[in-house]
Amino acid sequence: MTPELMIKACSFYTGHLVKTHFCTWRDIARTNENVALAEKMNRAVTCYNFRLQKSVFHHWHSYMEDQKEKLKNTLLRIQQIIYCHKLSIILTKWRNRARLKSKKKEDELIFFYLSLKDVIICGQVNHAWMLMTQLNSLWNAIDFSTVKNVIPDKYILSTLQRWRLNVLRLNFHGCLLRPKTFRSVSHCRNLQELNVSDCPTFTDESMRHISEGCPGVLYLNLSNTTITNRTMRLLPRHFHNLQNLSLAYCRGFTDKGLQYLNLGNGCHKLIYLDLSGCTQISVQGFRYIANSCTGITHLTINDMPTLTDNCVKALVEKCSRITSLVFTGAPHISDRTFKALSTCKLRKIRFEGNKRVTDASFKYIDKNYPNLSHIYMADCKGITDSSLRSLSPLRQLTVLNLANCVRIGDMGLRQFLDGPASIRIRELNLSNCVRLSDVSVMKLSERCPNLNYLSLRNCDHLTAQGIGYIVNIFSLVSIDLSGTDISNEGLNVLSKHKKLKELSVSECYGITDVGIQAFCKSSLILEHLDVSYCSQLSDMIIKALAIYCINLTSLSIAGCPKITDSAMEMLSAKCHYLHILDISGCVLLTDQILEDLQIGCKQLRILKMQYCTNISKKAAQRMSSKVQQQEYNSNDPPRWFGYDREGDPLTELDNVTPSKGASELTVEKSTYSSEEQAA
Repeated sequence: MTPELMIKACSFYTGHLVKTHFCTWRDIARTNENVALAEKMNRAVTCYNFRLQKSVFHHWHSYMEDQKEKLKNTLLRIQQIIYCHKLSIILTKWRNRARLKSKKKEDELIFFYLSLKDVIICGQVNHAWMLMTQLNSLWNAIDFSTVKNVIPDKYILSTLQRWRLNVLRLNFHGCLLRPKTFRSVSHCRNLQELNVSDCPTFTDESMRHISEGCPGVLYLNLSNTTITNRTMRLLPRHFHNLQNLSLAYCRGFTDKGLQYLNLGNGCHKLIYLDLSGCTQISVQGFRYIANSCTGITHLTINDMPTLTDNCVKALVEKCSRITSLVFTGAPHISDRTFKALSTCKLRKIRFEGNKRVTDASFKYIDKNYPNLSHIYMADCKGITDSSLRSLSPLRQLTVLNLANCVRIGDMGLRQFLDGPASIRIRELNLSNCVRLSDVSVMKLSERCPNLNYLSLRNCDHLTAQGIGYIVNIFSLVSIDLSGTDISNEGLNVLSKHKKLKELSVSECYGITDVGIQAFCKSSLILEHLDVSYCSQLSDMIIKALAIYCINLTSLSIAGCPKITDSAMEMLSAKCHYLHILDISGCVLLTDQILEDLQIGCKQLRILKMQYCTNISKKAAQRMSSKVQQQEYNSNDPPRWFGYDREGDPLTELDNVTPSKGASELTVEKSTYSSEEQAA
């Protein structure tokens, strides 16, 4: 064995061993790589599948979320549709039922506007109408005064017996009833208002039964009855909540009766008291009233010639809450009364026909009564321009009546209007203030932006220029120019206002048909027109009213002898809203006009036909059942009308002229009234 062979053998053996082991390692390595690769491929496939699933799931999830949202919206929309449909069904049923109830209610409400006589007649039409007249609420207020001459006591008794639990208000004004009938009122336990004024058979005994049975009375009118101190004793004992009490013209009680008002719980809740015409009350009587009725806020004492300053002073010592005061026909009241009233917070005062009230009463009026809103001082001769100057600071003043205060002139009115009172003034009555002229009207147009009602009746110094200033009072709706020298020119100017609803030009002899026609053509909203005692007017004005003023509700053509049936026929055919009509002295009108009025003017309520010589008594009697109030006679017109029964001017009256204020003439009431036709 040589070394070379040994080396060669070792090299071969080593190489073979390496080769064998390398191949084995290579095979093993290759096997491991394949396994790792397969494992990696499996992991890659798994990862890919997971990512694919994730992507698909994401898209599916988004899709499902969208589908859920769409489904939710769809369900919500369906719910809304169902809800709206239900609402539609409910509203439809409610509307139909409401219409049915509304129609039924409207049918029932009609009866609330009818008088007791008409309700009884309607109940006899048919069964349905009879059921509607049996509504409980319809009998809450029963007015027997409208049928006082025709309904017998037994029907009143049966009515009160049937509706005794529903009756809240009863009116027996002027009813001549038996004591038994008055006693039946005591069964109306819920009665709150009772009016027995002018009932000659109402006595203390009747009052005793009523007071025991009706303790909840709040309003009690005993005016012009024969009650005595016995009734006065009952008032505080039973009527603990009495708030309104009228004892006007009750002369049977004395001061002692007034003392009873403080007995028991007293009449401490009384807020309204009327003592008009109770001339038997002395100063001590007023002290008794002050002690028992400290909460009085509204006090009315008219036609009281025995009322003195001491009486008022005794009353207001404890009655400091008085806000409204009416003293008409109290000639002995003087400036001292105003001084005594300074402790009260007056808002409304009314004095008429008093000569002892002077400018001194108004000297501190702005300090004593800063909240005064209504002042009526008509026919107070002692008031001058100085009083108006004192009234100017009253910021709350809205109504001022100074009619027949003849000493007031332009200077005083100018000073009044220069103050803050002119801003809020709504109603101003300056009738018969003969010293006023166009200057005052000019000031009114400048300082009274809220003036609605203005009366310049019998202001002789007013001219066409003054009428022009009236047009600039844009808020004005009513104007009284009766007895002034207004002419056709003035009416033409006044027609430019276009917002006037009421116009009075009674006894204005300067106007003719042409002026009235021009005014009507521009005053389409006119509701009231008074052209009484303008004997120069003819049918032309009536035709103009029928054409242009179809909303007319009140018309006075008294003392217009040229008006004929043909014009009134046209008026009744067009003016369906006419409520008040005065045709007194229209001697050419005949029975035909009454037939036309019944057909065209179904809303007519008051009709005056004094001195209508060609209207028969029979026709007037038939018409009385269609209206609430009617005055009629067929006598010849009075001589101051200026014409005879044929309408021809009188030649014998050279020195006799119609007196101012003739339109306020008190005429005899007709013996025919709507009550005679009651069922």
